[in-house]
Amino acid sequence: MGEPNGKINQPLALELTSPLTLRLEPVQDLGPQQHPQQTPGSGLDAAQTLGPSSSTPPTPGPGGSEPAQLFLPLNDLIADDRRRDFFNKCAPLYKASMEGNWQTADRTLGDHESRHILIRCSITENCETMLHIAVSSEHPIFVQKLVDIMRKEDLGLQNLNGNTALGLAAITGNTQIASILVNNGNRDLLTMENKKQMIPLYIAALYGKHDMVSYLYDETNLQTWTDKDKRWVYLKCVEADLFDIALRIFQDHKEVAKLETQSVLGVLARKSSAFNETKQHIIQRYSVNSGRDVLQTNESEAMSLLREILTSIEEKPKKEIDVILRGRPDTLTHGRQLKYPSRVLFVAAEQGNIKFIVELIRKYHDLIWKINDDGLSIFHIAVLHRHESIYNLLYEIGSMKDSIVILKDQDGNNMLHLVGKMVGKKRLQEVSGAAFQMQLELLWYKEVESMVPPAYREKKNRYLQTPYELFTETHKELVIEGGKWMKGTASKCMVVSALIATIVFAVAYTIPGGYNQKDGFPMFLHNGPFLVFVILDAISLILSSTSILVFLSILTSRCAQEDFIESLPKTLMLGLLMLFLSIVAMMLSFSVSFFVLYRHMFIVVAIFISILALIPIISYARLQYPLFIDVYHSTYRSRYLFKPKKRMLYYQNPSA
Repeated sequence: MGEPNGKINQPLALELTSPLTLRLEPVQDLGPQQHPQQTPGSGLDAAQTLGPSSSTPPTPGPGGSEPAQLFLPLNDLIADDRRRDFFNKCAPLYKASMEGNWQTADRTLGDHESRHILIRCSITENCETMLHIAVSSEHPIFVQKLVDIMRKEDLGLQNLNGNTALGLAAITGNTQIASILVNNGNRDLLTMENKKQMIPLYIAALYGKHDMVSYLYDETNLQTWTDKDKRWVYLKCVEADLFDIALRIFQDHKEVAKLETQSVLGVLARKSSAFNETKQHIIQRYSVNSGRDVLQTNESEAMSLLREILTSIEEKPKKEIDVILRGRPDTLTHGRQLKYPSRVLFVAAEQGNIKFIVELIRKYHDLIWKINDDGLSIFHIAVLHRHESIYNLLYEIGSMKDSIVILKDQDGNNMLHLVGKMVGKKRLQEVSGAAFQMQLELLWYKEVESMVPPAYREKKNRYLQTPYELFTETHKELVIEGGKWMKGTASKCMVVSALIATIVFAVAYTIPGGYNQKDGFPMFLHNGPFLVFVILDAISLILSSTSILVFLSILTSRCAQEDFIESLPKTLMLGLLMLFLSIVAMMLSFSVSFFVLYRHMFIVVAIFISILALIPIISYARLQYPLFIDVYHSTYRSRYLFKPKKRMLYYQNPSA
């Protein structure tokens, strides 16, 4: 390893006077406006983007100021008057670094004196060295060989975006390469910022590289890193679903992490799926009443973090807690009243984050009475966004619900008006088929209708609409689409049923073996398998004919709004069942008839063909199973959608 030549923050310019003659002279750092134009493809972060979006640069930390000077590599070889040197040196070194070909790179670097200069030179217009390219391409062996011949100060060379090799390794998530760079002795890399003031740990968290974040956190925690970086990394870990690491940061740097409590709660409120997935097996025991009844659950990492946060603010004054849970207000304009769209309770209600809401209400039970800027409770928001799990909490609060369901918004819409509004397409797409979507909407309307007082069912809003009128108006297109889907499905199934009926009817008079010319009776009349064939053929004919009539009833239906609740779905399910059973009977009758004709001379072939006849049955069952299950769930299991037996908010003690 060579000795440092000059100050770290003062780049050197390289002049190649001959292939073996090198002259170094210090130059001033070029400002961003003086650097060569950045081009796509020159290094991993040439466009400052990699990961979730290719058009949006990574989110910088707050502040916006950039470092006064970057530790840039030598840039002489990419100058316009050095194009021959660029193609003789830079191009082969870039290719070798991309491929991880050390033999080619070693040969191109030349003797001992020149290689120590070339490895410090920019080989792309984004001012990236061989090390930057090799790290971006994830070649750990190549990186190790480069590091072995580099000064530890040169590991901190930055490209035009200010990223060091460790910063690029943080983007790729390659912990093996990161350990090579850190363990070489230059631990200052851990806290070096790029132009966006992001340290490698923050970059890794930004791109959601869990293993890299875990490794860099362990290493960075041994360094002196700023409270600003701790807060940014903590928040970014929560946003990237790295809850285990966020929990470690919270526990290791609690006073600093508590400054981001409001922001972190806002992020957690939007992550309903994080509370449903169990990533860590932590057994939690909740004693109920006397403690004799114990419930054991596997707690998610997001829930562990939420409980730690809520516990940390327990001793704060009520006003401070209210400010934290209320969120930041919108900018006040023209003297209008401040609005708080980021109230974590209502954000969670919009997202259907039931476990987040339950945990908040268990800690602060008065939150159940809170209303948003429009005068609505979390239950109204749950109805508006069709989150039945949150709505069902009404059944756990006793008579208090009677005071909540009568609330109205600023337009005079009560809870039944809200269910009359059309839900977003994303929520509707969770149910397949327009008919079943309409059925679910009607079930919601009937449920809320039974919840609100009778006097509120006919009340008009500001636009003089009753809840039913609003529901009918907003769901007109869905009713039309549902009718088209239902009739289209029925017509296609009826064609199949008609074909089956035609086949089995013809087979009934062209029986295997034919008829006895003397008495006109079938030749195999007294044969047991033949009788089975006749019975199965008759069953198939009856079932296929029945399915035709069932599907015909759907085609002639008026497809009114109320028909989607039970009538049409049950009729469709009956038709599908009849069709399936007719196919089963038809194929079994074919197997039996084949067996009757060829069992004496070709018994093996007869058995084999009879078994193959099961393929259409299995195929139809496999292909139509999702549709049949959708119909069954929508028709019969939907009755359990509301009023669940399992309580979520407060566990009931059976012995009480």
